[in-house]
Amino acid sequence: MTPALREQPSAVLGPAARAFRPDPALLVSEWADRHRVLSARSSPEPGMWRTARTPYLREIMDSLSASSRVEMVVFMKGAQIGATEAGNNWIGYIIHHAPGPMLAVQPTVEMSKRNSKQRIAPLIEECPALRNLVKESRSRDSGNTILAKEFPSGILVLTGANSAKGLRSMSARYLFLDEVDGYIGDVDGEGDPVPLAIARTSNFTRRKIYIASTPVLSGRSRIEKYYADSDQCRYWVPCPVCMQSQVLKFEQLRWEPGQPESARYICEHCAAPLHNHQKNRMLEHGEWRPDNAGAYGGRVRGFHLSSLYSPDGWMSWAQVAEEYEKCGTDPSKLQVFSNTKLGVPWADAAEVPEVDRLYERREDYPVGKLPEGALVLTAGVDLQIRRIEVELVAWGRSKQSWSIDYRVLEGDPYQPEVWKQLAALLDEEFETAYGGKVRIQKMAVDSGYAPQRVYEFVRQQGPLRAMCIKGNTNSPALVNHPHLIEVQPQGRSMKHGVKLWPVNVSIAKEQLYKWLRSSVPDLERGDPWPVGFCHFPRYGREYFEQLCAERLVTRLTSGGARKPVWEKTRDRNEALDARVYAMAAMATLRIDTWAPDRWEQLQASLTVAKAAPPPVKRPMPQFKSFGAREPGE
Repeated sequence: MTPALREQPSAVLGPAARAFRPDPALLVSEWADRHRVLSARSSPEPGMWRTARTPYLREIMDSLSASSRVEMVVFMKGAQIGATEAGNNWIGYIIHHAPGPMLAVQPTVEMSKRNSKQRIAPLIEECPALRNLVKESRSRDSGNTILAKEFPSGILVLTGANSAKGLRSMSARYLFLDEVDGYIGDVDGEGDPVPLAIARTSNFTRRKIYIASTPVLSGRSRIEKYYADSDQCRYWVPCPVCMQSQVLKFEQLRWEPGQPESARYICEHCAAPLHNHQKNRMLEHGEWRPDNAGAYGGRVRGFHLSSLYSPDGWMSWAQVAEEYEKCGTDPSKLQVFSNTKLGVPWADAAEVPEVDRLYERREDYPVGKLPEGALVLTAGVDLQIRRIEVELVAWGRSKQSWSIDYRVLEGDPYQPEVWKQLAALLDEEFETAYGGKVRIQKMAVDSGYAPQRVYEFVRQQGPLRAMCIKGNTNSPALVNHPHLIEVQPQGRSMKHGVKLWPVNVSIAKEQLYKWLRSSVPDLERGDPWPVGFCHFPRYGREYFEQLCAERLVTRLTSGGARKPVWEKTRDRNEALDARVYAMAAMATLRIDTWAPDRWEQLQASLTVAKAAPPPVKRPMPQFKSFGAREPGE
């Protein structure tokens, strides 16, 4: 070897030398404190990163360090905690100090692109230690694209859980799975995307996997499952008054009703009311303690944290209290609060309602007429081989609903006669309790059977009156909002100007079953109707049997993954499908966003002034024979 090479081996062997040298002893939190710069483009607190601001992240990040024996880190958390930024610190650490192939997965490819522009690009550009390791994207063949960042001896590939190609594109030593409860259930028929991604790390004996997410539904939550298989750490903080340690619990947060700004945390040991400004000192002296110590020989660490731990200035206890008060009794809002603020999965999401109880609480309003409170009319259409079944559902404030009518239109959906009946139904007017009349404002027609006929009907009626829907639980637009009945904002364009709207029927059924399980309030005491309460006229029992004809069960796929599926408990379930489609039509109207004034105006527009009754003319008295009596005398 020449003297020049002996003096400067890195000039020629730089990348190779870096690949074979031992991993550094520097910890991820130490790297972040020295090098990470938060950009104003992606952070409300730009400047140098300070782990002391979020001390609970220190052990989580350090478990991802090259010197740590931990193989997998699981973080089940609420909002405003910093889980994603901890992962970004890990990305910077890998690029700078422990290079290797890394795969970072978001729920969708589009979200990965957005994350690359809003978080990864500023991470690299604002950090002097990284800026020279990843070339500018403007240079030719720089290896720096939106979804791939090359650096010496390594590469960062970003992809979405909805792309099987992206998940199998490479083997990875490092794997970052963000918001796993937002991933689709099955990616291109190849199974659950999480095991698929983890399989890409199997060739590396010193692999590192970071899984972070807000949980969704208990029993279906991926992050819940992985956390249960970990050492299950919780963060214990000392009370600044009695110095006794405890885990922050929502039950200990107290405030005066209607005054969330008065929120105080009550120490479970000394009952001292603690103020939000004391939180930072509590976090500084906190520590992680495992409930399942020794799981997998310490190779799988799990951490759980609610938004009660969010640092002062990010999310206060008063804000948590305010968010809870906004939920009221709405189950869907309470689920969001449970998931995003408490960081726990929502339980009891899809119990089948009791048919007997629904049948017994039928009401005496007439079929075909909107009772008091019902103001907006939608319809759900389910196609069968020799008939079309339609439910007309009226909606009011707080998503209350009234089944107005259930029509069965006999006829072959491949023939025009039955479609003429359905078109006539769209033109029919229905009386309201206020004197005015309404028509169906939006009709949702399922395209699972005879799709071309459905497209033709919807095109003829126009997009303002009818919509073509397709049940779909894998659409990214739906999966990212698992607590809502969601339809894709613009729909998917089909031929002849018709749009196909994917509807998450699984989430819709869960939401409907929650509403159906609501109890009848004590109206004499002045209790309000629960959000989403469903009213029914005196239908026959068969209707309610069909409405409750499915249950949610967990099945194993061919790849061994657990997958929740809806299964029939009886043959006929048309009433359930028709109701779900009527709910989808309601969702496109966005009635949950209507202000009270809009409801008042709508009710006023339907109110018809009643004319004063004519004066009663009294008959002239008449002579009657003895003993004769008028009826009722």
